Amino acid sequence: MKILVVGGGGREHAIAVALSRNSETEIYSVMAKQNPGIARIAKKICLVKETDIDRIVAFARETGVTHAFIGPEAPLEAGIVDRLSAAGVACVGPTKAAARIETDKAFCRDLMAHHHIDGNPAYRVFHNAADAIAFVKDHDGDLAIKPIGLTGGKGVRIMGEQVDRAGAIEYIKEINGDVVLEERLKGEEFTLQAFVDGFHIVPMPLVQDHKRAFDGDTGPNTGGMGSYSMPDHMLPFVSRKDRTAALSIMASVVAAMAKDGYPYKGILYGQFMNTAQGPKVIEFNARFGDPEAMNVLTLLSSDLCDVVTGITEGTLSASKVTFEHAATVCKYLVPAGYPASPQSGKPLDLGKTGDAILYYANVEERDGKLFTLTSRTLAFVGKAGDLATAEKIAEHAASAVQGSVHYRRDIGTPALLDRRIAHMKELQ
Repeated sequence: MKILVVGGGGREHAIAVALSRNSETEIYSVMAKQNPGIARIAKKICLVKETDIDRIVAFARETGVTHAFIGPEAPLEAGIVDRLSAAGVACVGPTKAAARIETDKAFCRDLMAHHHIDGNPAYRVFHNAADAIAFVKDHDGDLAIKPIGLTGGKGVRIMGEQVDRAGAIEYIKEINGDVVLEERLKGEEFTLQAFVDGFHIVPMPLVQDHKRAFDGDTGPNTGGMGSYSMPDHMLPFVSRKDRTAALSIMASVVAAMAKDGYPYKGILYGQFMNTAQGPKVIEFNARFGDPEAMNVLTLLSSDLCDVVTGITEGTLSASKVTFEHAATVCKYLVPAGYPASPQSGKPLDLGKTGDAILYYANVEERDGKLFTLTSRTLAFVGKAGDLATAEKIAEHAASAVQGSVHYRRDIGTPALLDRRIAHMKELQ
């Protein structure tokens, strides 16, 4: 297989590493900035914006790739799968129309409502700031304010927690009124990702991500500071019944999209809030999560290239997808000042990182030395038979790095997990 990996972050490095376990696979890469980890794996790279579809299609033709694995959401929104497919390249990733499950929050909510799919919170869609503001002024209680389009995981504001009513009104003006206003969901978040071939859906281990920048779930939202998974592929605050309900919701969405003429192929990421009434959909993403990809792909024990074939040919089978029964903890290092004012160009010294698995993200390598850029820098994944050991492996590696970076020390720790469990028990 000759496969093109589109994207240059930690998620895409994890994808490339998983694909490279098949020694007969040739990996090619398109990325905006050179990722040192991907560069070492790829046979040839093309440094170009991931939304420069013309150049990417030309590179695919030049290299003769047969398949493509799309990492980020922006090229999906730009229609990369439609163009590559027209050029004869089989893609892991949805078409532009199907990618709307992520790129258009109104499309997602309306699809679920039209097909009477469980897990849809109460919501209203607005395309006019005045109408949205009038609704906010008359609304009692908390609201989730979501721009309709892509925001990189950082665009949601909670009225009643992050902003007051006046702040909510100003935010709606700022985004020109193209907004979905939803009931605020209360519970514990979890991520369920799945491989999808248009009709069949194969789930992956559950993961919990941490969006807040600092320990104790404080500070601003980020693209994700780290994540963890458990040896049984569950989470202690998610019951088997809850997981089954979440997977059923995702399967219903896939079936609805096929019925409506937008068959979904690729990775479907379901972000759920486990509430007292069961799982509710926070959002769907049309690709792997970052950092959650690093947890599940580190555990993947079957051949990702076979999964790629199953997705693209419509022959996906759960019997051919296996994951190790181990715990993982991922800790992201980010530049000092991230996310508001990240310090770029600062040198890094990795030190002795032990047994952790390193995934490179937004980092520059010059003359064998690493330097920060403006986004998340490096991710360390600890893998072990239990969560405590996996956390120690990741923590040892993250703490060994010297430079103008910080990370969350509490991800995967017993204290944080106990808080999650206690919170869920209070709600139930």
